[in-house]
Amino acid sequence: MRTGRVRRADGEARRDVLARILPRLKIADRCPLDARHLVVRGGLRTYRIHLGSANILMEPDNSYLCIVPARGKGDGRVFLPFEDDRLSVILSKALLLADDTKITHPTILAQLGERA
Repeated sequence: MRTGRVRRADGEARRDVLARILPRLKIADRCPLDARHLVVRGGLRTYRIHLGSANILMEPDNSYLCIVPARGKGDGRVFLPFEDDRLSVILSKALLLADDTKITHPTILAQLGERA
């Protein structure tokens, strides 16, 4: 069983990895890190992705945004050099949300509310 301390260490490790990866990504200027979140400034909203759970809260009202990874749809061509699946989920959510004006999935759009 994992303890709170282990979870906190996992989040800290993810933050360290993201701090090294983010400057190399095209979304770097839209994604500052704070102590516990990757903040993503999209065109419609600002999102806070929790580094421990990968849950997303939307500003300004901290409403929850549910985005779950699709299973079995990948072609296997992308390789990320780490074993942390949650870090992969955080990065994929950040890439999607940084360009939120191009999201077409109806379930996600319904959660985002009115388009600006």
